[in-house]
Amino acid sequence: MKEVEPGQLVMSCAGRDKGRFMIVLKVIDDQYVYVADGKLRKVERPKKKKLKHLKVQNKISDFIREKLMNGRKVYNEEIRRALEELIEKPDDNRS
Repeated sequence: MKEVEPGQLVMSCAGRDKGRFMIVLKVIDDQYVYVADGKLRKVERPKKKKLKHLKVQNKISDFIREKLMNGRKVYNEEIRRALEELIEKPDDNRS
């Protein structure tokens, strides 16, 4: 399956949140992850999603990743800011 890690940008491909960008908060196992976007899905109540329902993007928020790896609290505002930064960055293969 796809390799994902905490702090990684993903896009939902199924469910009510289809088309929304989110950040992986925790990898549960090889099928499930917890994701949040800081708005609809807050850090306090992350969404448990199947990896097959997510389109994994090749972008990671190092700031969020560091905090999660060190067991420090991540705030919704930080998630929103990280999403803005990651989505604004142009992909290498698109103009």
